[in-house]
Amino acid sequence: MILETKRLILRPWEEDDAEDLYRYASHPQIGPLTGWPVHTSVENSREIIKGVLSEPETYAVIVKEAGHAVGSIGLMIGKASNIDLPDTEGEVGYWIGAPFWGQGLIPEAVMEILRHGFRDLGLSKMWCMYFEGNLRSKRVQEKCGFLYHHSRENRERPLLGRIGTEYISCMTKEQYLSQTTE
Repeated sequence: MILETKRLILRPWEEDDAEDLYRYASHPQIGPLTGWPVHTSVENSREIIKGVLSEPETYAVIVKEAGHAVGSIGLMIGKASNIDLPDTEGEVGYWIGAPFWGQGLIPEAVMEILRHGFRDLGLSKMWCMYFEGNLRSKRVQEKCGFLYHHSRENRERPLLGRIGTEYISCMTKEQYLSQTTE
């Protein structure tokens, strides 16, 4: 499936995206803030595309002007989520390369994923989480209308070998519908 917004195309990852993925995911601030290690090579990025990024409802974020993958967004439904959700709910995860920070691109992508999840997939609630210190992610959630729900302290980040606090927010389908005019 391909989703589109005014400035973005959200499409499944392809192995040919490995160089672009490495370019942005090798930045030292991207992965650790979102719970995964910095990519170490193009081949490492290719393996991640074949594994993690090939999961259902996982999309490369393509800025139309740039013409290549600059980030990722995904919707993990039910048991595929990191917070043990029922099959009627989903968790949104995202990141974007540092050169594209502050342009409102990820909020635009999140709003499209919310539309897709609530309208196309019929989900009843969407969740989002950020790790302590990831203020950009917190701000995206606020801009998109997510409401703080709870925190989980001393949570292990197995890919990084660290422990920290997770902040979890959510949005119901009713809240989404009340803030959109679609």
